[in-house]
Amino acid sequence: MRRFLLLYATQKGQAKAIAEEICEQAVTHGFSADLHCISESDKYDLKTETAPLVVVVSTTGTGDPPDTARKFVKEIHDKTLPADVFGHLRYGLLGLGDSEYTYFCNGGKVIDKRLQELGAQHFYDTGHADDCVGLELVVEPWIAGLWAALTKHFKSSRGQVEISGTLQRASNTSLRTHPVKPEFLHIESQVELLKLDDSGRKDSEVLEQNETNRSLSSALIEDFESSLVRSVPPLSQASLSIPVLPPEYLQVHLRESLDQEESQVSMTSVGPIFQVPVSKAVQLTTNDAIKTTLLLELDISETSFSYQPGDAFSVLCPNSDFEVQSLLQRLQLADKQEHLVLVKIKAHTKKKGAALPQHIPERCSLRFILTWCLEIRAVPKKAFLRALVECTSDGAEKRRLQELCSKQGAADYNCFIRDACACLLDLLLAFPSCQPPLSLLLEHLPKLQPRLYSCASSSLLYPDKLHFVFNIVEFSSDTSAVVLRRGVCTGWLAKLVAPILQPNTQASHADSGKYLAPKISISPRATNSFHLPNDPSAPIIMVGPGTGIAPFIGFLQHREKLQEQHPAGNFGAMWLFFGCRHKDRDYLFREELRHFLKRGTLTHLKVSFSRDAPSEEEDVPAKYVQDNLKVHGQQVARVLLQENGCIYVCGDAKNMAKNVNEALVEIISKEVGVDKLEAMKTLATLKEEKRYLQDIWS
Repeated sequence: MRRFLLLYATQKGQAKAIAEEICEQAVTHGFSADLHCISESDKYDLKTETAPLVVVVSTTGTGDPPDTARKFVKEIHDKTLPADVFGHLRYGLLGLGDSEYTYFCNGGKVIDKRLQELGAQHFYDTGHADDCVGLELVVEPWIAGLWAALTKHFKSSRGQVEISGTLQRASNTSLRTHPVKPEFLHIESQVELLKLDDSGRKDSEVLEQNETNRSLSSALIEDFESSLVRSVPPLSQASLSIPVLPPEYLQVHLRESLDQEESQVSMTSVGPIFQVPVSKAVQLTTNDAIKTTLLLELDISETSFSYQPGDAFSVLCPNSDFEVQSLLQRLQLADKQEHLVLVKIKAHTKKKGAALPQHIPERCSLRFILTWCLEIRAVPKKAFLRALVECTSDGAEKRRLQELCSKQGAADYNCFIRDACACLLDLLLAFPSCQPPLSLLLEHLPKLQPRLYSCASSSLLYPDKLHFVFNIVEFSSDTSAVVLRRGVCTGWLAKLVAPILQPNTQASHADSGKYLAPKISISPRATNSFHLPNDPSAPIIMVGPGTGIAPFIGFLQHREKLQEQHPAGNFGAMWLFFGCRHKDRDYLFREELRHFLKRGTLTHLKVSFSRDAPSEEEDVPAKYVQDNLKVHGQQVARVLLQENGCIYVCGDAKNMAKNVNEALVEIISKEVGVDKLEAMKTLATLKEEKRYLQDIWS
C-alpha cells in the first residue's frame, strides 16, 4: 500500500481531528498514513523520509504555531542546517486559522515557508482554512483533492530512465512536477490584513473578496422558517452527500465505586499547576453597566509562580454543574454519575492508531469526567453529527442530522450549529430520539481547555499577589431551554467569588474574613513578547478598550515602581488609548489612571465613550479607540516612526484589533505620504521588530 507521513500540530484538537479524518479516508483510497503529532520527533525523521509528507497545522495566539510545534519550528530554523537538507522532501500542507486575527494561518505559513527555504517542494498546493467562515469550506475539498495529488506523486516518483542498458532513477530536476491545485474557493488568505505577497492586488479587490468570504454562509440560504430541527426546500428534498461514518474505537464500562480513592487529577499536561486562594474580588462596573467586570486578586505567596507585566496565565475551570447534571439526565446516567469509568480500546476497531484519550484519567467518576475533562460546550463537528445519526431512531430527526453534516447542508450547519454555538446538550434536547452511548462522547468531545487571562498587576507593587480582570460572559441560547448562558470559566469564577465580592470602592474588606477564601488552580503561560521594552526610554502607545486595559495596568504599576527606584532614570512617554461605553458605568480603573497621570507615569490618557452623548462643548468626540488614534495621528506616527517607540494592542480581535490596524495604516499613509500598501509594509516591519505587539482574542 502506498505510504505517506501524516503530521499534525494542534493546540485545541482541531488539527488532530482533521489529520485523523485524513488517516481514516486514506485506507479507502488505497493509501497508508503514518500518523504522528509533530512533537513526536522520535517517531519520524524528515531528513531521511522518502515518503510524501502531509502536514495539518493550526494557529494559536495572534499568529503563533501551536505549543506542540514549538520544538519542531525551532529545529527547522536552525541556521546551521544545509540549504538543501529537505531537497528530497515532497509535501502538502493544510493550515488552520481565523481571519479575524491579523496573522491568518501563520502557524502553517511559518512551517510552509521554512520547509521551502530548506529545499522541500509541494506535491499539492497549500490550503488555508478560515474558522471565521467555517473551516470545512476549505478542509473538505482540500482532503478530497489530496488523493489525486498523492496518486500523481507516486506515479511520477516511479519514473525511471534507461541508460546503457541499466535502469537509473531520474534526477530530482527531471522528475519535478507542478503541484496539484485543490479545487476549492480561494477564501483562505485574502482576509489577512498584512498579506504582502498579494502586492499586485488592489485594496478594494481584497476588501471585496473579504466581504464575499464572510457572508458566504449566510448568502447561500434564505431563512424560510428553517431551524435547527427543520429544513426547507431545496435542502429538504436534496440527495445528500454525507461523511463516512467515523469508526468506533472506545469501549466504556461503568463500575460502581467500592472506595473513594479516585484519581481526581486532570489537565496536568498544561504545565505546573498551582492552587491559590482568591484573596480579593472587586466589581469594577456599576450594576447598570451592560457588562459586569470583575477584578480578582490571587495570593501566590505560598507558590513559586512568577510573572511579569504582559504575561498571561491559565485558569483550570469546570463545566457548569447544571449543564453536567442536565447532560447526565438526558443520557439517563444520573444514577451512575459516581460510578468509575473504565475505558479501553475496542477490539477489532477499524480506526488506525486508536489510542486512549490522554485527558481521561484512570479511576475517576463519570461526573468528574463530564465536569473537569470534556469540553461539553464544544460545537459538534460534522463527524460527530454523522455518528449521532446512527444513534437516532426517529426518521425525521435522522434525516435532519444527515442534512446538517452533509455537503449540501453546509449553510444550515453554519447557521444553526456553528454560528449558534450549539453544543451536544442542545442537540440531544432538540433530537429526543438520539441516544448516544457514553463511548461516543469520549471519542468526539475534545479536552476541556484552560482559559487564558492577562496579568493585570506588577509584582513590584504587589509582591506575592496576582491580579486579573474579566467580563462575566453571557449569551443567549436559541437551541435549548437555558435562556441565558454564562461563559464556562467566567460564570464559574463569578459564582465562586460571590461571597467575597466587593463594590469598586475604597471600603474595608474586613468582612470578607468570615468566608473561607475560595481557591482556583492556575498554570503559567509560556513567555511571550508582550512585555515592556528593554529600553525604558523608548516611548510606548497602549491601546486597550474594556478589559483590554488589564496588562497596561500592570505596565503602569511596574513603570511607577521603577521610576521610584531610579528617580534620575530616562523613561519614555506612555500613551494610553482606552475606550468603554459609558463614563459613569464601565470606566475601568478610572481612579488608578488619574493617579498615574498625576504622578507623570502616564503622560497621555485618551479616553473614548461609545454610548455617551457628547457634551455641549464637544464637537464630534472620538467614539472608539481607533478614532482617537486618528485624532492624534501625527503624534502616533512620530512615536512609531521617528522615536523608535512601540505600540501594544489588547482586546477584541474581531472588531477592535482590525479597526486599530486599519487606523494605523491610514495614519502612516497620511503622515508619511505613502500609499496604503507601503503603510502596510511599514506596519509589517514594526511587527517583525517586535514594536507592534498584540494580545487579542475572539
